Amino acid sequence: MTTINTQSPTPPKPDMHQLIARERRSWYLGTGQLLVLTLIILGAWWFADVLNARRLADGTGDIISLTAEAMPPDFSNWKDWIRPLFDSLAMSVAGTAIAVIGSVPIGLLAARNTSPHPTVYFAMRGVLNFLRSIPELIMGIIFVAAVGFGVLPGVLALGLHSIGMVGKFFAESIEHVDEAPVEAVTSTGASRLQVILHGVIPQVLPQMADVTIYRWEYNFRQSTVMGMVGAGGIGFELIGSLRIMQYQEVSAILLIILVMVTGVDLLSGVLRNKFK
Repeated sequence: MTTINTQSPTPPKPDMHQLIARERRSWYLGTGQLLVLTLIILGAWWFADVLNARRLADGTGDIISLTAEAMPPDFSNWKDWIRPLFDSLAMSVAGTAIAVIGSVPIGLLAARNTSPHPTVYFAMRGVLNFLRSIPELIMGIIFVAAVGFGVLPGVLALGLHSIGMVGKFFAESIEHVDEAPVEAVTSTGASRLQVILHGVIPQVLPQMADVTIYRWEYNFRQSTVMGMVGAGGIGFELIGSLRIMQYQEVSAILLIILVMVTGVDLLSGVLRNKFK
């Protein structure tokens, strides 16, 4: 006669490593939630202190008065602004060109799948982080002190900072290429350089073009800021009018900058559509 065991099976004992891992995850989760809550509380306190209602109310009258003084815009000196405006445009183009020329080799060396050695990879990533961490305005001040006033320090500041940003985008695009074309080129016995030229670059070229156009648009806006630290361009004229409190000229220059930025934005949109 067969005896049927009606007792439920003994549950397996929990693994000690699983318990430790579970407790560790719970501790990390709790610590993260506490940290986020603390940051939210501190941010709310700082935000309430900065956006003081009384300070805003006191400054509203001055803002209205300043806006009234800037109207109507005074375009009487518009001929003097043509050359600085083209200087700003040239500054943005030259800075973007420097960025692309420097970002292509650095991006290849900063991508895991094209870097020749991990040491080179981490070194190039460090270079990109360093260039990206210094604002263009600070670079502009440094280069103005080094090479003097004019467009050159603005070009150098925009170019070097843009290498940090554009190079990072290039490197990440290179790391996400499809490996099938790369393996196909490699199987033909091509050298490493030929693999990059024929298997990697064609895949990332549209993304590179898109990032380049976007960066040029950004650099034109920043070129006006470069002028404020003595790097030439329309920003230099803007800060000059501000210093002598010619607010009607300031509003006119701001309108011209707005028109130019809108034009550059439309042109960049057309160019991006061409590369899709």
